[in-house]
Amino acid sequence: MVDNRYATALVIGCVLSALATVYLSLAVGTQHWYEYRSPAATSEANASELRGLRDDFLGTDFDEKSYSDALFRLNGTLGLWWRCILVPTHSHWYREPDPKMVSECVSFTLPQQFVPKYREPGNHNSGEDLLRTYLWRCQFLLPLVSLGLVVLGGAIGACACLCRSLTPMLGIGVLHLLAGLCTLATVCCYLAGMDLLHRVSVLPDGVDGSLGWSLYLALISCPLHMMAAALLVWAARSHGQNYYRMTAYRVA
Repeated sequence: MVDNRYATALVIGCVLSALATVYLSLAVGTQHWYEYRSPAATSEANASELRGLRDDFLGTDFDEKSYSDALFRLNGTLGLWWRCILVPTHSHWYREPDPKMVSECVSFTLPQQFVPKYREPGNHNSGEDLLRTYLWRCQFLLPLVSLGLVVLGGAIGACACLCRSLTPMLGIGVLHLLAGLCTLATVCCYLAGMDLLHRVSVLPDGVDGSLGWSLYLALISCPLHMMAAALLVWAARSHGQNYYRMTAYRVA
């Protein structure tokens, strides 16, 4: 029989795990990890340049410099699997009244996620930037690993419920701890990668960048996973020690 304290810890741990998984899933599936604020077009020449950036952004050719320039100049948002820009619905980019803006998004394909980064974005002769390349790859692989660990923990937990045993909860807690560390590493890799990108790219005048709510969702999911891990490990260890003491007492 499970003590009420351990049962309560298990319920709270499961709720925290579910919340962390939902937050991380939303973060991975949305594009608001980093957001740019760009000045509006001020002349026809400027508008023509922005149209060219939009066409390059939506084109089939994948080039880091092309889509980065479009993100900088067109109020772009960048995520792990999506990149979006904000463009007017009609051809009038700068005339009054202000045009209605819509978001146009393009997803990163799996092969594109493994494309190497270069020391000078867009210049393949500048040599591969290994640090940025592996930071980029880690930032989209690690959250998938984190979600996989949680799914594995859920499957083990379902088997433990069927067997009416708390012993596997110790392993599930360890899996949640690893999931939280993977999520934290994802955020760190993303922030480091964006900092390096801004060092090798020249941001246009008047462009500001800020962290988006998707990144904060991922950041929130990290301590939730770790708190769930702590509760599950505590419940499993405390219940196990109590069970062994009761067994020893009955034998004696």
